[in-house]
Amino acid sequence: METGLGSSVISRRSFLRQSAGAALGFGALTALQAENVKGANEKVNVALIGCGGRGSYVLRTMIEEAGANCVCLCDLSDEKLNKMKAFIKESQPTPPRLEKDHFKVMAAKDIDAVVIATPDNWHAPLTIMACQAGKDVYVEKPHSHCIWESGQMLAAAKKYNRIVQVGTQNRSKPYNLQAREIIRSGKLGKIGLVKVFNLKDGGPFKLGDPGKQPDGFDWDRWLGRAPLRPYHQRLTRGGWHYFWEYCGGDMTDDGIHQIDLALMLMGDPGLPKSVRALGNRYIHKGDDAEVADVLNVSWDFGSFAMTFDMSQYPKYMVKSSDAIRRKSIVSAWMQNSTRIEIYGQDLFMILGRHGGGFVVEKENSEIVEKVMGQAGDFDHYQDFTASVKSRKMPHADISIAHASNVSAHMGNIAFRLGNIGLNYDAATNSFDNPAATQQIKCSYRKGYEIPDQV
Repeated sequence: METGLGSSVISRRSFLRQSAGAALGFGALTALQAENVKGANEKVNVALIGCGGRGSYVLRTMIEEAGANCVCLCDLSDEKLNKMKAFIKESQPTPPRLEKDHFKVMAAKDIDAVVIATPDNWHAPLTIMACQAGKDVYVEKPHSHCIWESGQMLAAAKKYNRIVQVGTQNRSKPYNLQAREIIRSGKLGKIGLVKVFNLKDGGPFKLGDPGKQPDGFDWDRWLGRAPLRPYHQRLTRGGWHYFWEYCGGDMTDDGIHQIDLALMLMGDPGLPKSVRALGNRYIHKGDDAEVADVLNVSWDFGSFAMTFDMSQYPKYMVKSSDAIRRKSIVSAWMQNSTRIEIYGQDLFMILGRHGGGFVVEKENSEIVEKVMGQAGDFDHYQDFTASVKSRKMPHADISIAHASNVSAHMGNIAFRLGNIGLNYDAATNSFDNPAATQQIKCSYRKGYEIPDQV
């Protein structure tokens, strides 16, 4: 059997027969775009594409807390499919069908929405195909692998009138919305500086033994748009996070939560005018990873500057623990690895993502306001399923999430071109550096291209 997406595999013929697009099947099933607004008590039928750790958590919580009904699981790995089926059995007695071919998911008429939790380089292609197939989408962050892809996803969602919710769940938690209202009120005074932190621990990364490719595992499709390379088991087990062809490093993998939340707190100011970067693999030199273990990025948003500090080595830095997320406010802010600091002219705010809560202080560290937090996952999934039913814009709609996605990719471009500064023109989606402008769009292997017209 041929393994490329351009192959004439029988299981995909019914889908591809309707397609006027490229080998990926873009443009297919556009006849399914009629609105199907569900009643308030109806369950949203979902399919999960990507049955790894994050996908498992999102799906089970969506079933238990947001009233979703899983009718299909899709993954290239038989092992992951079976584990996922067992994992949701307690939450949903009716077992979902198992698929290894995402074309079948797109063609299925009993699926209202897809949850996409694959490696990053598959987020955009699957989202666009789902929109074209008349399905709403919950896509994990970062929702695209490059700036151009984010624009294509935005265009597809608009053209096909789809709900596309990005997995930046902090936008759905009341304590973050409360913090935004305090900032909006002007209580902090004029704000000129926002600091975003993603200071995490971590060690060196080694690929190790490549292992043997499992029978029936489509390695070509797993690679997707990325260049061909020999199979390696470590890449499929989270190792892809360390290589540029599959991700954008920890800034887009995890730090984008804080970047997106900071922009929400600041009233979603749009795209930055410029970016500067400084970083390297300073601590874990000589290992197999490509991405930075220390990175500093600065953006100019016109009325304020925002900085982003990332690390992957200090052992004393911690995310908000589960107990903190649900019970009390963060007690040691300087060791909270995922905090945001907002410097107003009159008052100062520190906020912790994923349930960290926030404090507002004035001189001499006197606390003006203190609010406990709670993680926002439940609220975010509920917002998605409610939006699928009502057709109202979700909290992290693709049109809103576009700015934080572009900002993060801008930082990576500035870093990868040699720690440089770049001016950005949002109107033309270009930089003042031709090499940087070239990086706006990913390269695509034949058979895995995203068309210019979605």
